[in-house]
Amino acid sequence: MKRLHLICTAALLSLSPLLQATEIPFIDLADDHYRQILVDHEAGQYLGHPTICLLDDGKTILTVYPKGHGKGGIVYKRSADGGLTWSDRLPTPKSWLTSREVPTLHRVTDASGKKRIIMFSGLYPIRMSVTEDDGASWSELEPIGDFGGIVAMGCYFPVKTTPGNYICLFHDDGRFIRKDSKKEDPTVMTLFKTLSTDGGLTWGQPEKIFGAADIHLCEPGVIRSPDGKTLAVLLRENRRKKNSHIIFSHDEGLTWTTPKELPITLTGDRHTGAYGPDGRLFISFRGVTPTQKFAFKDSSKDTGKMPTNGDWAGWVGSWDDLVNGTPGQYVVRLMDNQKGYDTTYPGVEVLPDGTFVLVTYGHWTKNEDPYIMSVRFKLEELDQKAKLAEKIQLSPDFKQLAQTPKK
Repeated sequence: MKRLHLICTAALLSLSPLLQATEIPFIDLADDHYRQILVDHEAGQYLGHPTICLLDDGKTILTVYPKGHGKGGIVYKRSADGGLTWSDRLPTPKSWLTSREVPTLHRVTDASGKKRIIMFSGLYPIRMSVTEDDGASWSELEPIGDFGGIVAMGCYFPVKTTPGNYICLFHDDGRFIRKDSKKEDPTVMTLFKTLSTDGGLTWGQPEKIFGAADIHLCEPGVIRSPDGKTLAVLLRENRRKKNSHIIFSHDEGLTWTTPKELPITLTGDRHTGAYGPDGRLFISFRGVTPTQKFAFKDSSKDTGKMPTNGDWAGWVGSWDDLVNGTPGQYVVRLMDNQKGYDTTYPGVEVLPDGTFVLVTYGHWTKNEDPYIMSVRFKLEELDQKAKLAEKIQLSPDFKQLAQTPKK
C-alpha cells in the first residue's frame, strides 16, 4: 500500500500545480556513481567554477574553469563524445593565466551568419577572448570597455527581433563596475545588462536593471519561454535572508518586472537550465536554504534546511511553475558536497538524444580540494526514481519547509 501511495502521489503531482501544495519528491543521485564522470582532478590544487558549451555537432563540449576560487589561470578541455571522456588540458593564450574571476562561455552568431564562441573574465575590467573555429584557437583576453563586474556576463540571450544582437547580464556590489569604485554603505547589489549589436565582438555600456540594499540579487540565469515571447531570470539572494528571486521581460530585455521570491525548491545560487525533449525544464544550482526564521506559529515545525543545502542541487518543472511560483515536479541532489557551500557553478547542456550533461566543481572527496565532475541522466530516469522517492513537505505558500524528508 505504501508503494501504491507513493506512485499515485507522484502521478497526481505531475498533473496539477494545485496538488503540489504540500509535498514534492526528493530524488538523490549522490550514490549513482555510474552517472559520475571525472573531468579534472589535481591533488593539492583548487579547481572550480566551470562553464561548458556544446558545439553544433551535438557531441563536442568545451569547458573552461579557473585554478582557484574564481581567481586563477583558466584551464581548457574538450570532450568529443558528449562528455563521456575528456581531453588532457589544452594550450591556452598566455593572458588566460591572468584571469581574476570566473570565466563564462557563450555561443553567438552575427547578422551575416558568422559563428563564434566568446569567453569572458571579470572584475575590472571585464575582458573577452574569442574563437571563430570552434575552440581550435583563441584570441588573447582584451577589455570590452571601461567597466567591470562580478561573474562577468554571467548569462546571455539573443535579441530575437534583431539578428546579431545579444544581451548579457551580470552583477556588481560597487567594487568593480568602474576603476577605483567602492561599495556604498550599506552595500547595494546591482544587476546590469549590456548589449552587443555585432555578434558579440563589442559591447555597450552597462545599464542598471535592479539594485537594492535590503536584498542582494545577483548571479543571473536566463530561461526563455517555450513560445519565445518571454524571458525569465533567476537570481541568487546573497544576504541569505530570502529565497532566490525571479524577474521577467516581455520585450526582449528592454524592461523587467519587479523581482519576486521563488519557492524554496528553487532557492540557491548560479541557476543554469535547459529544456528536455518533452518540454520540461531542468535547472541546476548550488542548494542554499535562507537563514531567516520560519513563519509558523508552532516552533516545533521549524525543521531546518533543504536536503540539497550546500550540495549540487537540481530541479525539474515547467515554465508555468516559474510563472506561477509553484514548486515544480522534483527536487534532485546530484552529488554530495563535503565542505560547506563551496560547490556548483554549473554547466548544463542537452544532447540530441535527450541526455543532460552537467559539469560542475565541488569538494567531492572529504578533506581534499575541489575538482571537476560531470553527471549524466535523462528525465525519464528521474521519473522512475520519483515513484519511490521520499517527499519534502512544504509550507502552503511553497516558500519554506514544513517537514524534512525522513532518512
